[in-house]
Amino acid sequence: MMADVDVSEAPRDGWTAFKRGLRGLCPACGQGRIFRALLKTNDNCPACGEELHHHRADDFPAYINIVIVGHIVVPLVLAVEMAYAPPYWLHAALWIPLTLILAFALMHPIKGAVIAWQWATRMHGFDKNAPSDDILLQRPVVTSGKQ
Repeated sequence: MMADVDVSEAPRDGWTAFKRGLRGLCPACGQGRIFRALLKTNDNCPACGEELHHHRADDFPAYINIVIVGHIVVPLVLAVEMAYAPPYWLHAALWIPLTLILAFALMHPIKGAVIAWQWATRMHGFDKNAPSDDILLQRPVVTSGKQ
């Protein structure tokens, strides 16, 4: 059994963690990689051992990606349409590849930044002093109506 240790820590620098996450680096040390595969995260930082498995990035990076790519591509599409009125096949040939390239290029940095922000704000288990989430998994025992 582990001894109770006071793990009250200094505040984590959110901006530094965010920049490290954008580069795919550990938010704690800035040396190890967050990702072990395309979008699979390491359970622990290979350099400093910081636990990274607590993250709950889920769909949020995809939503951010859609917003960013949409804010880049849609104004360009509208500007080209208003200025040149090219045929639809040219729109498709230009904007579909650009959209896909931007979306794929931004996936890693956005997910890394979300994980780093969760780490910096001590969300989802990144705070060693927070109560366990296991209490949320417990359900009351339901008995039949007869006693």
